[in-house]
Amino acid sequence: MKNYAPTEIFKLPKLKLAVIGHIEWVTFLKVDQLPLAGEISHAKDSFEEAAGGAAVAAVQMARLINEPVDLITSLGKDTYGEKCYERLTKLGLNLKVAWREKPTRKGISLISKDGERAITVIGERLQPIASDDLPWSNLKNYDGIFITATDEEGIRLASKAKFVAATPRTGKTTLRNSKVKLNALIGSGLDPGEKINYEDLVPKPDIYIATEGRSGGIVYPKRNKYKSIKPSSQEIDSYGCGDCFAGAVTAALSAKVNLEKAINIGAYCGAECSTHYGPY
Repeated sequence: MKNYAPTEIFKLPKLKLAVIGHIEWVTFLKVDQLPLAGEISHAKDSFEEAAGGAAVAAVQMARLINEPVDLITSLGKDTYGEKCYERLTKLGLNLKVAWREKPTRKGISLISKDGERAITVIGERLQPIASDDLPWSNLKNYDGIFITATDEEGIRLASKAKFVAATPRTGKTTLRNSKVKLNALIGSGLDPGEKINYEDLVPKPDIYIATEGRSGGIVYPKRNKYKSIKPSSQEIDSYGCGDCFAGAVTAALSAKVNLEKAINIGAYCGAECSTHYGPY
């Protein structure tokens, strides 16, 4: 596949885009190395950020089109939910929130000096569902939607958009029972929580992209291999790289960019995400 220069990448038109899914308030801890069983590690530094797959993908999409992106989500009625709302609004998102009488999910991400990370999440993943008082009826007006978490009917409502992509983390059973043929399914081919056998997908999406980190990834159904793109500076933190890739590919394909260039755009955005601590 051809590698496109950055000046070619950031030329997406104005689009009406949305992400449907989950948010977490994440504490990032910088450590020398990820601890082994029984070890005690010392954090050199820490910071907190509104993150989670839907948030990271939405911010990436908003930056690519230089327009606000709608994030349809669910948050707990607590301090962390309010922090997530305020922070993501500042990052250029329009949040449409189903507020729950439950705690907002939190996470802890340990980042080693070589850029690897390990994540622990705390609490239930809050997700928007079709019965929530959210602007589901407007989704038919969107150029593109990326889904990280919702129920079966939520996927069906999202399918009214011109282009719909999802991550396998939405839930294999949920995706199958929705009976929606996605335009794209994008997820890690290495992470056990996302890895999926293409032959088991029913109905099969138009394309399935299985990412493999620095090794690039595979595009089904033709099983074409693509290469990763080297970041512009040192890799520091891998948190959010896959979500940036997925959001960028969704935005590009929604803009009717050809698949090869869309994957290059995603690979570039995913690589650049690794050059700083945290996803933004």
